[in-house]
Amino acid sequence: MKTIPTDQLAVSVLDPKKAEELSARGIDVRKGVFDHPETLDAAFAGVDRILLVSADGDNETRIRQHANAVAAAERAGVGFIAYTRLATAQESTNLFAPTHQAMENAILKTGIPYSFLRNNWYLENDISSIQGVLAGVPWVTSAGDGKVGWALQQDYAEAAAAVLAGSGHENTVYELSVKPLTQEEIASALGTVLEKEVPVLQLDDAAYAEAMSGAGVPDFVIPILLAIQKSIREGSLDVESNDFEKLLGRPATPINEVLAQIVKGLTTTG
Repeated sequence: MKTIPTDQLAVSVLDPKKAEELSARGIDVRKGVFDHPETLDAAFAGVDRILLVSADGDNETRIRQHANAVAAAERAGVGFIAYTRLATAQESTNLFAPTHQAMENAILKTGIPYSFLRNNWYLENDISSIQGVLAGVPWVTSAGDGKVGWALQQDYAEAAAAVLAGSGHENTVYELSVKPLTQEEIASALGTVLEKEVPVLQLDDAAYAEAMSGAGVPDFVIPILLAIQKSIREGSLDVESNDFEKLLGRPATPINEVLAQIVKGLTTTG
């Protein structure tokens, strides 16, 4: 993979003090706040190629903040925008889809060359489920037979870096996914890593919400988890693609290796 000297890199963050490690490596750390466009003008100044990562918050907030970021990139004369977003964005019924659809459309309207990196699902999103299994409880889900293209955040990050540092990616869409797995299949893979059987508890949404509440999940988070389970059940993440291999020159890290890395991190912490 092509690399870029750190003195040619800049990063926009909410709090530069939290990115001192990057500063120490020679990266230009700038403050940028999506709800304060003037900070984005300074953060994006002199930047030729930019990676925009979606913000947190409800859909209305994210759409507003994303629009601010795209407008700032256009004002700054950015020559290329890469954007990480959701699988099959324009067709998806996932609860997060409207923000990504709006962002893609906003970027297209600028006429700036782009690459949309449609990330399927970070396995790290399910660390709490893995922790539960390590504690002796089943893999709990209401996703039914729905499949997910789980991959490691590091693989997604390297794919984005390849697009930013490489050439020939103008006006492209990459569906970054692997062979999708069911909940039973991911639990079986985890069982192989742990050398034990991992039971799967398939619940309806009401029972799943009750289980999450009993596990201490905050009430405001439970509807989000239910919506995610529903979207998986309906097939929104059932996308298979070889785009990782196109960008990385290799397949994404095999699922058993990914799970082994996560388990090792969880069991050696502290």
